[in-house]
Amino acid sequence: MSERPAIFISETDFDRLSLMLEKQPSRGPTVKALEDELDRATLVKSGELPEGIVAMNSVVHFINESSGSEYKLKLVYPDQNADVDDHVSVLAPAGAALLGLTVGDRIDWPVDRKVLQLRIIQVTPYS
Repeated sequence: MSERPAIFISETDFDRLSLMLEKQPSRGPTVKALEDELDRATLVKSGELPEGIVAMNSVVHFINESSGSEYKLKLVYPDQNADVDDHVSVLAPAGAALLGLTVGDRIDWPVDRKVLQLRIIQVTPYS
């Protein structure tokens, strides 16, 4: 796996995600990976997150470089209609991988027996 890029998360997202993870009944690999991401994140005061960073409820345009497929998905909490086609839950492998990345960042994210190679193209902040 390549070195993981630095990630930035707002204090509000960090607090809400930490509380959500505490309530998870299962400690599966994605939950553990998200906990690890939160542990290494640089926290930014809420409302001061720079443009181009993937935050909760932002729309992320990214490419899976492994397959060449492009996606535009809204990063949501599991209780926010994560099963809607254009939404991805932060508890899904791709959702956990995207959180906190910046436009241009690339990350290799292991899923089962393969690796997702994701690169951020554009981020539209939540409104």
